[in-house]
Amino acid sequence: MIDVYSWATPNGHKIHIMLEECGYRLGKDWLAHPIDIGAGDQFKPDFLKISPNNKIPAIVDPNGPDGKPISIFESGAILLYLAAKTGKFLPKSTRAKYDVLQWLMFQMGGLGPMLGQNHHFRTYAPEKIEYAINRYTNEAKRLYGVLDRQLSKHPFIAGKEYSIADIAIFPWTRNWKNQGIEIDEFPHFKKWFEKISARPAVRRGVEVLTNLRKPLTDDKARDLLFGASQYQKRK
Repeated sequence: MIDVYSWATPNGHKIHIMLEECGYRLGKDWLAHPIDIGAGDQFKPDFLKISPNNKIPAIVDPNGPDGKPISIFESGAILLYLAAKTGKFLPKSTRAKYDVLQWLMFQMGGLGPMLGQNHHFRTYAPEKIEYAINRYTNEAKRLYGVLDRQLSKHPFIAGKEYSIADIAIFPWTRNWKNQGIEIDEFPHFKKWFEKISARPAVRRGVEVLTNLRKPLTDDKARDLLFGASQYQKRK
């Protein structure tokens, strides 16, 4: 039984989807342990032991590569671990593998951080800063354009086959409306998005822990996520 410490966010959903796509079933093969990031669960000592950067998700697999338990944080690393463990969604050939890995890095280093900043300044920032909103909305449009061009040539993000690149990117694009995106402007992306949305494992994955998530309305939660609490020194 793989223990998943997570929350209903894009990075959390990556792992929920991957586990379900790999044939693992929630409650049978893996458990979802909620880390309520609006309540400060990410700063608790037990969680920091497995996720020193106080971010979700993190996993503990009792059957690691050497037969011993292993804990892993960072969603990209977890995707690579599960792909290696199951032999799924990461090609064996060197060329095809790097086709996938470059798009995984695109998500980890670009798409995720930029869409996160976009969402923050458009939705959560205590004051509306026009420069920041325009900066990150325009960058979001540029990134969707990159995806649209890639998907005009391939059925999936990294080529002919569904991979961890698709699994990593999809959850970050589910909120395209709030990111200031007009999806019809990106027809190839739209076709891909609808195709991925229809996958049964994806549907199951994006429902995990969603019943626990609440709208961000109180000042304490805002401080835990965006304020001084983030910068306290921790042992």
